[in-house]
This record gives sequence, C-alpha cells and structure tokens, in this order.
Amino acid sequence: MRSTAVATSLAVLFSSAALTVVSAGQASAASVVVGSPAGVVVDDTLKRVFVGDDTNDRIVAADYNGNRVDSVSGIEGIFDLALSDDGSTLYAAARRSHEIVALDAATLDVKARYPVAAGIGPLYLEAAGGKVWFTYGDLGEQAESDLGSVDPAVDPASGTDPVTLGQLPLKNHAVSSPAHLDTDPSAPGLLAVGATDFYDTTKDLLAVLDVSGSAPRLVAAHDPSYSLQYIGDDIDLVPGTQQVLVDGTDRNAFADGTFTQAGAYPAGRSADIAPNGLVAQVAPVGDYRVAVYAPGATTPIRTYAANTATLAWAPDASRIFALVSSSSGYTLKVLTDPARSVPTLTVNAPTTAPRAKQLTVKGKITATVPFAPGTQLTVTRTDLESPNGKALPTVTLKSDGTYSFPDTPPAGGKVTYKVAHAGDADHLPASASDSVDVSRASTALSLNNNGKLYDYGTDVKFTAHLGTTYKNRSVSIYADPFGGDKGKKLIKTGQVNADGNISALVDMTRDTTVTAVFSGDARHQPKTVRSTAYARVKISTAISKHYKTAKIGSTSYYWFHKSTDPLLTTTMTYYPGRHQRLDLQVYYGGSWHAADSQYFPIGTNGKSAVRLGAPGESGIRARMRSLYVNGSSGDTVNSTTYGAWKYLYFSN
Repeated sequence: MRSTAVATSLAVLFSSAALTVVSAGQASAASVVVGSPAGVVVDDTLKRVFVGDDTNDRIVAADYNGNRVDSVSGIEGIFDLALSDDGSTLYAAARRSHEIVALDAATLDVKARYPVAAGIGPLYLEAAGGKVWFTYGDLGEQAESDLGSVDPAVDPASGTDPVTLGQLPLKNHAVSSPAHLDTDPSAPGLLAVGATDFYDTTKDLLAVLDVSGSAPRLVAAHDPSYSLQYIGDDIDLVPGTQQVLVDGTDRNAFADGTFTQAGAYPAGRSADIAPNGLVAQVAPVGDYRVAVYAPGATTPIRTYAANTATLAWAPDASRIFALVSSSSGYTLKVLTDPARSVPTLTVNAPTTAPRAKQLTVKGKITATVPFAPGTQLTVTRTDLESPNGKALPTVTLKSDGTYSFPDTPPAGGKVTYKVAHAGDADHLPASASDSVDVSRASTALSLNNNGKLYDYGTDVKFTAHLGTTYKNRSVSIYADPFGGDKGKKLIKTGQVNADGNISALVDMTRDTTVTAVFSGDARHQPKTVRSTAYARVKISTAISKHYKTAKIGSTSYYWFHKSTDPLLTTTMTYYPGRHQRLDLQVYYGGSWHAADSQYFPIGTNGKSAVRLGAPGESGIRARMRSLYVNGSSGDTVNSTTYGAWKYLYFSN
C-alpha cells in the first residue's frame, strides 16, 4: 500500500511515459474531429482552442481558424477541461483513471498528475482562486455528489496531498449526480455549482461559492421552496451580475443569499457567455441552431444553423467555437461575427418600364438589431451602357427601414439595381438586387435569297441589310447546312457598310439556312432573320458496254447488240444512306412510256452501278435517267435533282 502523496509523486514521475504527444510541427492543417466531446476551452494568449475527445482518450488543439495544430492522447476517460487563470496550464479530468492531469498549454507536455480517490470522477472541472475545482461522486444509492480541489502550489514531495475532497459546504443535499461548475473572469474567486439528481429530478443543487480563501464559503444556496429549472446540461455565471444561467434558459439571481427568478431566454439546452455578456445558446434537441443574445434580450442578434453539442466563446468575443455533429463524430466549427446581426434587404423595381422615363425603386432592410434612421445605402445601376455598373446617389433609410429612389434609365434592355449596406459594428454587410425590362425600339433587318434553288457547289452571296440603330452597327451571319453531321457556323461578322449592308459567301452543297443576327444596343432590340436556300446534288450517269454512238433523228443514242447488258453507272454526291432513283422508259407508238422506276444505293465512293439486262430483241429504243428525290432517296439534306436522260438502242 502507498500513501496518497507517494502515489501522486509516482504519477508525476511516470506521466510522460503514459501519454503520447503529437507535436505541432507534425500536425497538418486539418479539421478537428472528435468522437465524443469532453470539454472545450479557449486560450486567448496562445490563440488556441482545446477540445477533449472521450472516445479516443485525447485532447486536440486547434488555432483560431479551427485548424488542428497539436494533440495528446492517453488520458483515460477524459470528461472535461479547464485552463489556469493565466492560461499557461491546461487541466483535464480523467474519470476512468480517477485523476486530474495538468499539461503545459503551449506544448501539451504533462506537468503533473493528481489522483482523485473517488468512486465516480473527477468529472466537471473549473479553475478559480488559484486552485482547480472538480466534482465527483461515490458509488451507492445513498451517495451524494461533492466538490474537490487541486492546489498546484502544493508539492506532493512535501508530504501534503494537493488534492482535497469533501469541500462542498452543503451537506445532505441528496443530489447524487456530480454537479456542473462555472466561473466568471469578471468575478474572480466565485464558483457556481449546479445539478439535478439523476434518480429524482425534483431534487436540485444550485449554489454559488467563494473559493478565494482557504476553504469554500457559501455565498448563495437554492431554497427548496423556489422551483428551479431542471439542471440537465449546463450552468453559467452571468458576467456583471449576481446571476446564474441554467441550461442556457433561466436566469437565477442570488443577491440575497438565495435564488430568485431573474428572467429567461427562449428555451435552450446549454450556453456559454462571453466576457461582454453575450449569450451563445445551443437550442433544444431537434432544433439545430446556435443563437446569440444580447444580455437579457429575448430576440437573438443572429443564429447559426448547426447541430451543436457544446460551444465556447473566444475571450475577445470575436468568434464562437462549436462542436457540430458530423458523419464522423463532431467537427470543430468557427462561428464568426457573433455580435453582428444579419440584415435582410429587399429591392423592388417595376417589372417593365419605358426607356428615358422616370421609374421608382423601393425596398426595405430589417435586422434583429434595428438600423438607425438616416442610415445610407449605396445604389448601383447595371445596364447595356454601363455593364460594369454605375454608382447612383446614395439612398437614406426611413425610420421604419424602408427606402425609395427615382431613376430615369438611359438604356433599354435588362436594367439591374443593386442596393447594398457596407456593414458596421452591429451589422454584417448586405446587398440585394432587382431587374426591370426597359423597352427598346425595333429596327429593320433583312436577308436575301430566301427560297432560291442553286446547283450543287454554287457560291452564293447572302446580303443582310440593317436599318437605323443607336450605336451598334454590327451584324453576324451564320450558315446552318441541313443534316445532323454539320452544325451552325459563323461565317461573317462585322460592321455594315454605309448602305447598311454586309455580305457573306455560302458554298451551296446542301440546303442551308442562313441567319443574320443583330445583337441590339442600348436603344434598339436584338433582331434575327433567316433565309433558307436550296441546293441540288451533283449527278451524272455513264453508259458502258455499247459498241457505238449514233443519232436517230436528232437524238444521240448508245447502240447495243440485243444480247448485251448495258452498264449504267451513276455518280452522285454522297450522304450516308443515300439512294438514287433510276427511271426507265421505252419508245413505242410514237411516244415514250414508263417501263420501270427503282431505287439503288449510293456507295461511299458516290457511285451506283446498275446492269439493265439484255432485251434479246432488236429495234428497241429506251431511255434512262438517275434522280435524287428529297425524302424518298433516304435523306432530306438536298433538293430534288433530275439527271439527264440517256438514250439506248438495241440492234442485231
């Protein structure tokens, strides 16, 4: 068996072997994620945030941007954290190893271990009056929670135990749950203690102690005749007052040595209070918000959407550090500008308006912290004449937060009015905008050659004519050949000439839609016109296997022996899936008569060869031609084109 003092000395001696420290130099700028939160404290001197992680038995340090910079592991059952008054020492309550661990806040090196001979705990932790205070409990149904302290000034080697138990000056309070603790830098030496019994929620323990002396002295205690709110998650001393805030909701005054109702915030679950009195409240379960209240106010200055477990103010009240539920546990988030209201700004402009005529823009700005009458808002107008925006005269808020201003838009088209407040000590910046469609005059635009038919490959000049405009005299001409394999293409863009004309050449290999586009200007509407022109295919037919050519009458014929099969080879502009139609006619009775008409595929080389077949008789006159028929030939990218008749005569 060892004495407590000897055990403490051994714990200090071997403390470095029991902990594994990751140095700041090895850490990356990663987020802080913990499994189960176990206290958050903020060191303003080091600009560090310390977060306890019960799941992983460690403490993680972050900078003021929430980036992880250091960590230490090996603290068994970490439950809560506290900082010494000067911020140089970080204390951790280790409930499973039943000890308080003291660490250098700058390096996270272990400075000392203080064993606590308790059945439950230590649990909640605070530093005040030069000591570290903790709550704990004993096992058994009749056990009561109590208060202990660690005096870092006591050297264990002296034979005196730095740990003192049983210091709560309220005996037989009948509350078994170890109590929450809180201190307030503006009231050094005061310690708030509060809990509701785990087994009987009608029992309450709420007290304020003066711990500046050698032993705690009772300043105020809860009178059972006063119905206290259930103390579930938190208590806070309210700076600048003699009040204790319970679970972020009820304020309880203790000026007369007991507690009386002193007001309330909307329902909450827990809170932390900044030195300037601002209250950051975690909303009740299911309401995923953090709300920031001015002292005694019931309307929040601002709210953050966050499913938060616990939070802590930066001592300068510039930000709040919140542990927010995430898929991997709880992530440390930095909530900035907590004392600045988030304004709502509206802008309402007419839907339409005539150019060069006065219109009126109205709106309103509201915030949880009202704006003073006479507050100035900036106005910017963006239009075709001022695409980067033009500053208009500032507008002054009325007492109800509304505003209005006139303007005469010089340009037509979409005109946008942006109204903005730059922000101030009480408000974040805000801006909003609305647009009005301002009328523009129409102008004439025409394009020639609509409906005309051209031979394959003809270079056709398309001319666009532009009427009167304000400043823009540019027209763009596009060609869109029929067929899914070719897209619309810009073939010319530029200024029209003195006559208002601009021309572009189109190689008519397919039916083509030509488009002329005027993009508009500040006083004239955009305009687009189209002209669709048509192109024939290139087609020719070669005759072979004849033995001569000779005329019959005035017509030249290809002469074949009656037993010879004529070979008819048609050459036609290729397109996937295209067919040529071959028409055959026979001459008798003094006129030509249709004999056959049939479609034949065109190869990728653009050719289609057909054997006509030998008639076996002499004296027969025939003629044939090849055609492209729009739609029937397998596609619609060209206009119907007739090839020339070829004449055949069969002799003996």
